[in-house]
Formats: sequence, C-alpha cells, structure tokens
Amino acid sequence: MMRKKGVLILNLGTPNSPSVRDVRVYLREFLNDPRVIDIGRIAQLLLVNLIIVPFRAPKSAKEYKKLFKIGNGKSPLLTYGKNLTKKLKSLAKNDFDVELAMRYGSPSMEDVLGKMRLKNYDEIYIFPLYPQYASASSGSTIEKAFKIINKWWVIPEVKVIGQFYNHSSYIECMINRAKLFNISDYDHIMFSYHGIPERHVDKVYLDGKPCADHSCEDEINAENANCYKATCYATTRLLVKELQLEQGSYSTCFQSRLGRDPWLMPYTDLTIEKLGKEGKKKILVFSPAFVADCLETTIEIGEEYLELFQENGGEVLQLVPSLNDDEDWAKGLFKIIQEKTS
Repeated sequence: MMRKKGVLILNLGTPNSPSVRDVRVYLREFLNDPRVIDIGRIAQLLLVNLIIVPFRAPKSAKEYKKLFKIGNGKSPLLTYGKNLTKKLKSLAKNDFDVELAMRYGSPSMEDVLGKMRLKNYDEIYIFPLYPQYASASSGSTIEKAFKIINKWWVIPEVKVIGQFYNHSSYIECMINRAKLFNISDYDHIMFSYHGIPERHVDKVYLDGKPCADHSCEDEINAENANCYKATCYATTRLLVKELQLEQGSYSTCFQSRLGRDPWLMPYTDLTIEKLGKEGKKKILVFSPAFVADCLETTIEIGEEYLELFQENGGEVLQLVPSLNDDEDWAKGLFKIIQEKTS
C-alpha cells in the first residue's frame, strides 16, 4: 500500500494587516522567540515588550502599509505562498499533499498541523523555505513543529527537508532571475542576505572557537556546513560562478540588523554608502536568503537602500525579484521535495 505523505512548507510570516495593532501582535510573537533574541528570557521579555515593540510597531506599520499597497491590500508574502502551494499541489498529484503555514502569524503552524493530523499521514515532512540554515529561522520553525507534533498521541514519521542553497534547482531559478537584467550594465553586483548576530553563528561550533576561526568566507567543510555565514558565502560563490563575475565586481553583505550588538558583516547599508561615495552609479542587488519578496526586499532594499545610494552619489539600485510563485520555482521546489520524499 502506498504510504500517505504530507509536506508542510513554511515561511517566516506576516501581520494580518498593516494596522499598528496587528503589527504589534506579529512583532511580539516574532521577537519573543528565544531563538531570535537569545539574551536570557527575562531580559528578552523586558526588552521586547517594553522597549522594542512599543516603539517599533508604529514605524513598522507604516512600512507594511506600503507593502500591502503593492500587494493590492494583501501581504505579498502570503499571496506568493498560497499561489506556490496551489502549483505544488497540482504538480504533486497523488504523490504527496502540500500545506502552507507561517512560523509567526497566519496561517499558524498549530492550525495547519492540526488539520494535517486529521489526515493520518504515514510521513510528515517539515520544509522551512530558507535556502540557508539559521537557528533563528529554520531552527525555530523545526523546533516549533516538533513541539506541536510531540503532543499528539499518534506520532507519524516526521522528517525535515533542510537547507537547499546548493541545490541545482534553486541556483538555476536564481540565475533565471538574473537573466531579466543585463549584468554588464551595472557597476557592481550585491548579494544581500538577512543579517543575524555574530553570536548566533559562534554557537554553531562545538570546539569553543568563534565562527571567525573556521574559514567561513572561503569554503564549506564538515565543521561549518550548518553555519549561516558559511552557507551565505557559498551561495554567493555558486551564483558568481554561473554569472561569470570577476573578483572585485561583487560583494556579499548582510542587512536588517537590530540593536547594538555586532551582527554579521559587512553591513549592506554601509556597503551601499561606500559604493556611492566611490563613484558607482548603478548596482544590482540579489537577495538570496529570501525565496519570496517581503518587507526586507521590496521596501528595505527596493526603497530605503535606493534612497541611501542616491544620497551618496549613486543613481540606480535595482532589486532582482525573488523566486516568489513563478512557474520555474514551483517546478524546482517540487523537484527538491520529490527527491526528499521518494
């Protein structure tokens, strides 16, 4: 008898609306995650609920209003996710079922896994849609999935589909986005990844040495295979090879830092300032850590960093669209899932 399989694809999440109230609810759930802000539980609760959320929610709500306007009143991240899920279901036919949930916000993991429980799957696959593993994204998602499923009386086989930054389908789809632009028209190419605190990558290593001592910018090896910094630089190398970029014509950098603690460097905003002051006029920006356009790509890169670049002498900062719900990405994602579930 054919085994019954269910695949849960997950992304970070989105507020239900751009209202200050809904953004506040979303930020509280997100920033109170111990894997996101790992400074001790009491300190985290005080910092998030008394300082960060009250001051950040109104500002973030203004940015989400811009994003929801672009999405015709809806969250683009959620729209892309729903469309992608429909395409995957069509491709999968009877091989496996596909459901969508968000780590924070709706549709919630509790609700979607609850529905999946009623279908009595023999196997459930948890698939966080983050190309590179990070504890604050993939790790948090996987941990929560197991916490929910561990409460079930009957627990099926549960498997995780991990990082896929080096899968040929992902790289091919990223290169397809690059083909929308004439690379030679740009003075510089940037690969901007979501930032995380340096201590997050230091915790990856069990030998007591920091990430800086593990050649993460130069190679992937047995020790750093799950280091976010190492896999980001590896992603850049794979894309650079396909795009045939020359040394010095591109940068790897990290955006969206929060607070005063050191985050992964170089920082995207400071790199953009530097490029503008050096006389660069046109830069093309990839966001390889995001498979769907969201606040960090559409608004932060597409609007805020463009303004920053122009303030420092630049002219054009072009964001390369994420993979979103495009046909080639649906087929590429289906191939990844098919390989893992066969």
